[in-house]
Amino acid sequence: MDPTKIEAQGIICNKNLASISVMSAPDRCGLACEVLQALGGKRINVEFIVQCIDLAQNSHIVLCVHQDDFDAALAAIHPLQSQLRAESIVSQRNVAMLSVFGPDFRTRPAIAALVFEGLASAGINIMAISTSISTVSCLIEGSRVDDAVLGLQKHFKVP
Repeated sequence: MDPTKIEAQGIICNKNLASISVMSAPDRCGLACEVLQALGGKRINVEFIVQCIDLAQNSHIVLCVHQDDFDAALAAIHPLQSQLRAESIVSQRNVAMLSVFGPDFRTRPAIAALVFEGLASAGINIMAISTSISTVSCLIEGSRVDDAVLGLQKHFKVP
């Protein structure tokens, strides 16, 4: 093993996802709650969530559900579009979540940069990013998971 690689506890891949994005809804209190309650009311589990607010104070919520729940999730969210005043609902099948995790990630600078460098070196576009103190997770095209893992292994030692 290359001693310059960062030790990670592992790389987790979930290839069975679909993404749904609520785009350009005026930001307000309770917006994410309404979206997630609509899904929860249909007993649909959300496996990834990220939200950001743009300069025009519009909220963008990207979430992932299991591919088996994709049609039901769209059916639950589409009726909310006018109520949320969202500009659009964008969806995509065949999405994967790739996560790199390690015990000392919270104390090591540039871990996320190494993840993104590994993905970029493999020609992988990142659709969304979410992090925690020990994990960097990215949404990517589902068909590119194997290439993404190879790119990450250039920078990380994994068991």
